[in-house]
Amino acid sequence: MKKNALEQGIYNTPAGKILVQADDALRGIRFIEEKHSFENSFSDNPVLTNFSHWLENYLSGLKPEFSQFQNSLILEGTPFQKLVWDELIKIPYGKTTTYGAIAKSVGEKLGKEKMSAQAVGNAVGKNPFPILIPCHRVLGKNGELVGYSGGLEKKIALLKLEGHEFK
Repeated sequence: MKKNALEQGIYNTPAGKILVQADDALRGIRFIEEKHSFENSFSDNPVLTNFSHWLENYLSGLKPEFSQFQNSLILEGTPFQKLVWDELIKIPYGKTTTYGAIAKSVGEKLGKEKMSAQAVGNAVGKNPFPILIPCHRVLGKNGELVGYSGGLEKKIALLKLEGHEFK
């Protein structure tokens, strides 16, 4: 089967602009700086159209499901990273968890008594689909706002969108 050409779309979110890339599958999402300029060429790409609808629902608070992307998402990473990302997918809209809680869950799946929260943090930081795979919902010990590949201001903006309040 011939793969479609890689296309991209730029979307505005409360956390900033994101660049989404897809061909016959979703290939990646990343935050971009305002100074970058890309040509939008996604009008006929059904994967980008699907993501656009998902994002619109997410931004309007409709709590869209991740499941619609199960067959159109290319997750490239180590087996450990994929285990961590699977845990991220399970975090419900508007809820948070900690790196430690994810480490415990992943450790149990791997049959380990102890798993490093730092190792989990490294895997979370390599998430190729921020927002869609909700790494912004992961907090440090005692609910501390730590770590986000796009920067803490983006993490705060996404958590506020989901109903969290910060001083």
